[in-house]
Amino acid sequence: MESALERLVATAEYPEKVPAGSRSFTMQVDGGEVFVEENGGRIRLARRLTDNPSDWPQLAACAPGRMLREEATPAVGAIPGNRNGKPACFLWQDAPVGSDDHGLRRLLETFLDSCDWWRARTAEGRATGEAESLPATAETIIRP
Repeated sequence: MESALERLVATAEYPEKVPAGSRSFTMQVDGGEVFVEENGGRIRLARRLTDNPSDWPQLAACAPGRMLREEATPAVGAIPGNRNGKPACFLWQDAPVGSDDHGLRRLLETFLDSCDWWRARTAEGRATGEAESLPATAETIIRP
């Protein structure tokens, strides 16, 4: 019987196979790495958004409004699957391992759409200099 990890990779028609018995796998998607892990009855996806702490306030300002619209969640810390342990801002989303193939494919698609949106906000913050202008003590602003 295939694991949820194997089914996710297969339903996405990813060219590489998950090594037998693996509980985690790194996919190369849209020019970056998506770490996928099956653990505790859940399948979780994670992708680095930025290592630059000056980008984090801009992303934090967007988080409350965006979390009302989608299930992907930004976080700061050691990225799952990252061996160097350097803190970064990353996006993660999970689903039950019992999800059907359609549910797993939809998980990956919506997660990648969310990654695109968050990566665009990071790029906008750098382009406008807004990321550097937000102090760490700024009040939370909810943006859709």
